[in-house]
Amino acid sequence: MKDNPIIVGLDIGTTKITTVIGEVAPNGTVDIIGEGTVASEGMKRGSVVNLERATHAIRQSVQIAERVSGVRVGSVFVSVAGNHAKAITSHGLAAIRRNQEITQADVDRAIENARAVPLDPNLEILHTLPQEYVVDGQEGIKSPVGMHGVRLEVDVHIVAGTAGPLLNLRRCVQEAGVRVEGFVLQALASGLATLEAAEQAHTVIVIDLGGGTTDVSVFKRGNLAHSACIPIGGEHVTADLSQILKLPTEEAENVKRKYGAAIPELADPDLTLEITTASGSTHAISAFELSRIIKPRLAEIFGMVRDEIDQALGPVELVAQGVVLTGGASLLRGTTELARDRFRLPVRLGRPRGIGGLTDIVSGPAHSAGVGLVLYGIGQDGKVPTSVFQEEAKPTAPTPAAPNTQKGEVATSTAVVTPAPPKKEKAKPKEGASLMDRLRNVFKDWM
Repeated sequence: MKDNPIIVGLDIGTTKITTVIGEVAPNGTVDIIGEGTVASEGMKRGSVVNLERATHAIRQSVQIAERVSGVRVGSVFVSVAGNHAKAITSHGLAAIRRNQEITQADVDRAIENARAVPLDPNLEILHTLPQEYVVDGQEGIKSPVGMHGVRLEVDVHIVAGTAGPLLNLRRCVQEAGVRVEGFVLQALASGLATLEAAEQAHTVIVIDLGGGTTDVSVFKRGNLAHSACIPIGGEHVTADLSQILKLPTEEAENVKRKYGAAIPELADPDLTLEITTASGSTHAISAFELSRIIKPRLAEIFGMVRDEIDQALGPVELVAQGVVLTGGASLLRGTTELARDRFRLPVRLGRPRGIGGLTDIVSGPAHSAGVGLVLYGIGQDGKVPTSVFQEEAKPTAPTPAAPNTQKGEVATSTAVVTPAPPKKEKAKPKEGASLMDRLRNVFKDWM
């Protein structure tokens, strides 16, 4: 086994728990050498609701990744999502003595002054992420060290989590046999894994569509400038289908993935499904009507994301230059098109990039947060490692199209839902047929 540093990300979601093991080469490039995904238990909207079940699922996920990699996991970076995570942007100031260069100590002093804001004592600070610096009124400075000036200013994005949910999460991880290296905001991790080099110069909205929550992050010139969590995700779409179609949740999820679309016009116009409910009754529904159930819920999620950004930063069209969709629920056909219509901005599907190793396993949107946790662990500064962009620029073999069902996701039965067979058209009598031939055809129909 090589002695290169090993970084492990543990993405604990509402519907799945994923462990990603990354090995960092001396040049900074990352190879994914282990992955383990299991169905999530004991979690709801980013918080632990059953300690024993959550611990068991975490232990299973870690053990699977250990077997794949041959590496013993000692510590992990853990994703944090849910409404208990709060974020504010604070302004810091430091005076510089005349005719002296700005030092790292001056930068640290400005950041520390920004941190000195009154926070609820029940909050634990997770990230202190500096934005761009201002020296004597000159904006847009990435690194002020070595410059001359008398006034150094910085805006710092502070992310904090409620102590209770964090303690519960830490306890589950520790009882699973590993140590928490650090908590990482899931919205930040997803952005680190999916943002491309060209997007580092613009303002981009990253929307991670998860099972129980939708995590939103706004990256301004490569820095996390705003973050929020919407308490609705893909499982709410499944719940709508389950309620309307009278199907068990597992069957409704399977129907959504295989036949659903976020835009009804993209559904198969010739496909009709025969639904057999738990009571034994059978009814038919077209793929078009199925998608008409799905669209309002996804439109609601995007509407809530838009309202959040509009209120915090201003109109979306004026704030950002693009939107990146990621997360397992973003794979539903037509989701990108629906988001493009709602935000009126260029929208693309975000996948982990700039990595090597088990890329065939972790290249889907469902693994963005897990891979992002590994990337965060390299510098722990909330920045995309430069080696990732170097790796991204290398020519790679084309990646096969990802199937609808991601590796590690819970398989669901298809026994109660079947596409209805196409209706047979009645044979039409040929032109010029005799009266006797026509009577024979009518008689066949009667029989």
